[in-house]
Amino acid sequence: MALVRGLLGAKKILSRSVTSTAPKGFLAVYVGEEKVQKKRYIVPVSYLRQPSFQALLSKSEEEFGFDHPMGGLTIPCPEDTFITVTSGLKGR
Repeated sequence: MALVRGLLGAKKILSRSVTSTAPKGFLAVYVGEEKVQKKRYIVPVSYLRQPSFQALLSKSEEEFGFDHPMGGLTIPCPEDTFITVTSGLKGR
């Protein structure tokens, strides 16, 4: 159920975000902790189906709901945590 809710929420975010700046099949995410400058990453849409990425989405939902201040998907976690999670997803 959380997976479905996360995917539906991500779809809402993607429909409102500026998708023209990311290649087809990818999305822009902004990563960083609350008082730190957010860093922009381009990730494959396929990451949305991965449980570890879903955990990051859940954290984002708790922090922001689905009204993200950056106009896209904002994930409030340390950059090194994001890199660790996504590096494990490469090639999937």
